[in-house]
Amino acid sequence: MFTGRADTVHTVASRLVVALVVVVVAVVAARLLERRRPAPPTRDAYPVPAQLDRRDFPRPDAPWLVVLFSSRTCDSCGPMATRVAALDSEAVATVEVEARDDKELHRRYRIDGVPMVVLADAEGVVRAGFVGSVEGWELEGALADARGDAT
Repeated sequence: MFTGRADTVHTVASRLVVALVVVVVAVVAARLLERRRPAPPTRDAYPVPAQLDRRDFPRPDAPWLVVLFSSRTCDSCGPMATRVAALDSEAVATVEVEARDDKELHRRYRIDGVPMVVLADAEGVVRAGFVGSVEGWELEGALADARGDAT
């Protein structure tokens, strides 16, 4: 009888060891698979709108629109206003949308960071966007690229 009980204890202990090994292997495999999973794509802290309603802005009939979303409390918005205004022409409408004066447009387009420059085509499809201060040549280059101008 003693031998039978020892065999039973040994069998139970063996099964527990096997179960423990299976659990450890499963946990290790799960951790390895988790590490292999690619990181989620990054998201801009202040996303640029993908579409504008051209009727919300001056000269909706102009082929191109450059909008500067700004704020009076933003130190870099003043120089950006000058750079954006320099792009104004018969084919390019430019406008500054200041946060306090145009709260509704900032809310509608979910503008959370300024300065933000948005370049849209005649249908309002955003073709380029910049968050933060950029140089005039960068804006000119983005407009030329969007228009398909030869450089």
